[in-house]
Amino acid sequence: MSAVAATGEVARRIGARWSLLPALGVVGLVLAWAVVPGLFTHDDPLAVVPGHRFLPPSGEHWFGTDQLGRDLYARVVHGARASLTGSAVAVGVGSILGSLLGSISGWFGGLTDSLVMRAIDVVLSIPGFLLAITIVVILGFGVVQAAIAVGLTMTATFARLIRSEVLRSRSSAYVEAAITSGASSFAVLRRHVIPNSLAPTLAVLTVQFGIAIIWIASLSFLGLGAQPPAPEWGRLVADGRTYLATRGWLTLWPGLTVVAVVLATNHLSHHLTRRSTS
Repeated sequence: MSAVAATGEVARRIGARWSLLPALGVVGLVLAWAVVPGLFTHDDPLAVVPGHRFLPPSGEHWFGTDQLGRDLYARVVHGARASLTGSAVAVGVGSILGSLLGSISGWFGGLTDSLVMRAIDVVLSIPGFLLAITIVVILGFGVVQAAIAVGLTMTATFARLIRSEVLRSRSSAYVEAAITSGASSFAVLRRHVIPNSLAPTLAVLTVQFGIAIIWIASLSFLGLGAQPPAPEWGRLVADGRTYLATRGWLTLWPGLTVVAVVLATNHLSHHLTRRSTS
């Protein structure tokens, strides 16, 4: 019976690793699009060709062309840079600010903890996307502004996570030994507490990256993010919605791209979560 159980465990682990390949493939592909788009298309995403308006997908134009004759595949490929860069900025802002607030709150406790957590509760009581819209209206329209707005709304999520990890680590033997040896609070946080919080934080980073892609694309769809003629996945969906009934490819391909990337990042996050808890 134990041999059967062991065989089943090995098969489960192998299956889990093989299931990562499609997700890694999707993430790797869009990262390559963002870094070296010229390797995947030689068409100019901004080139207007009136004679090529509304061409359906074909061997020459894989995703078809839009209302201005621009190659849609080239626009999706080049749009990866704006979408992924904006999401990376958003996650960076949220994780850095959230980690700072969570570390301070969990380590010092008392009144500091109460004040920080009550502020976090207020932020969490507001729908995140609504808060992001409010912030981006204040900051102004653009991908960078949208990324900062989304990052600020994510701060509360990271703050609560890091606070819980700091509270858990504070009672551990190695932290108490470091404090007893005379190490400063900053040194203990930097050397012991924060490094031991990386595994769960990495899983949350991955899923928050997928959420950031959706939110930034949604802000661009509403006209609050990327501005024409810049290619960005949400902006491309917005450009094609007028022709949804007759030229569905204009929204289909950028929409499927967003869905594929978000599903891939969610799958990677699920795998990292299982690894961190095993």
